Amino acid sequence: MSTILAIETSTELASAALLLEDRLYVRDTDGVKTHSDAVLPMVQQLLAEAGIRLEQCDALAFGSGPGSFTGVRTAAGVVQGLAFGSGRPVIPVVTLLAMAEACREQTGANDIVPILDARMGEVYWAQYRFGPDGWREVSAPALAQPVGVAPKGEVLACGNGLQAYAEAFAGASFAAAGLPAVMPHARHIARLARLAFARGETLPAQEAQPLYLRNKVALTTSERMAKAGVAEGRET
Repeated sequence: MSTILAIETSTELASAALLLEDRLYVRDTDGVKTHSDAVLPMVQQLLAEAGIRLEQCDALAFGSGPGSFTGVRTAAGVVQGLAFGSGRPVIPVVTLLAMAEACREQTGANDIVPILDARMGEVYWAQYRFGPDGWREVSAPALAQPVGVAPKGEVLACGNGLQAYAEAFAGASFAAAGLPAVMPHARHIARLARLAFARGETLPAQEAQPLYLRNKVALTTSERMAKAGVAEGRET
């Protein structure tokens, strides 16, 4: 079995995982100022605990997004640096797929819609279906307002977007039994990356890029005022 080192920093939780044979080593930390301060020490701790060197990993994986602009950029940059230094290939894993993997692990569900808070009144979402050949993408990762989340068939929703926009999702049948606490973690990045490695889906370090679904990370003052005006108009 391949040895995979993975990091995930697309949300407020920074995590790292090392998948070595049938053993999984994990570290995570929350509430740090910058994930870049936390990731490398966690990687060093994992390698020391497992008793291996970075060069002994078969591939380095990271949560490629969507997610926090700074977070996904940090993950890509750290993994690229480690990959260049060790000569290892890289495997980007979509964070929404990692959430689906976490949700299936927790519930056994096969049709899953991960919904991640994108802030600015929007969410990142996708739909995945698990079958005999593994995960299949039913709806590609997208950025939308909560009303724009439109899964196909009966699904189980998960992710903090459900909680961030609870009122907007209140009437959605797919959100009724949703699991807002399910979030991307490096342990699921590592497991998905091991499968990708077996399929030969690796990239050289320079080709590993974040997945951005939004071109801007903040509203202008006029946009915020216009949005507030629309909200007030709806209330009256």
